[in-house]
Amino acid sequence: MNALVTVAPGLHQLSLGMVNVFLLEHDRQLVLIDTGVPGSEARILDAARTLGRQPQDVRHIVVTHFHPDHAGSLAALQDLTGATTYMHPLDARIVREGLWRERVVTPAPGFEEMFARVVVAEQAFPRTAVVDEEVLADDVLPIAGGLKVIHVPGHSAGQIALLWSEHGGVLFAADAAGNMQGLHDPILFEDAEVGRRSQRQLAALNFEVATFGHGDAIRAGAAGVFKRRWGDGAAVPKG
Repeated sequence: MNALVTVAPGLHQLSLGMVNVFLLEHDRQLVLIDTGVPGSEARILDAARTLGRQPQDVRHIVVTHFHPDHAGSLAALQDLTGATTYMHPLDARIVREGLWRERVVTPAPGFEEMFARVVVAEQAFPRTAVVDEEVLADDVLPIAGGLKVIHVPGHSAGQIALLWSEHGGVLFAADAAGNMQGLHDPILFEDAEVGRRSQRQLAALNFEVATFGHGDAIRAGAAGVFKRRWGDGAAVPKG
């Protein structure tokens, strides 16, 4: 059974095990944010059908970063939907060329065991995929009524978050942070200090709702939670 949860009107979170993807309904179209691990396409399209939609209604796919649990089913979903795809250029290159192990990463403090189990272990890598449009910081994508792009490197050099103006502001934080039993670091960093700057950048924004690649959505007062964790005056995290 698909773990499809409505976070806010028109915003649906689909849990694919340890990673979430998101479906936005707007003007009879669907926008998909992230694509899960390789082989997730059937579950994602089943979720669309649960909403009364068909695969061809998925007109846009935004991928927040290149990691296989986020970009894994991009190629398959392109084939099945014909959607236009969007990524930051630094990570789009990796998806196009299949350079999945190109960058050096280290575990965030406290995630060493999970890093060894999930990241270092043998895994199936995705097919290469076409990225139609490259997006940069402060771009506003003319989809779903407007999605503002926020460049949040550190976890991945080309990672983006998205800010949707609906419902008092909805932040799609991607893997700049997670929210499994409380707000926390991602499992890994390419550059921890850059990642901290990205977290502080998000903590300076205003939004009511926050969603994450890993963990539960915060449905109310989300900006305050970020500010207490990473805003001005917050304790500096170790590591």
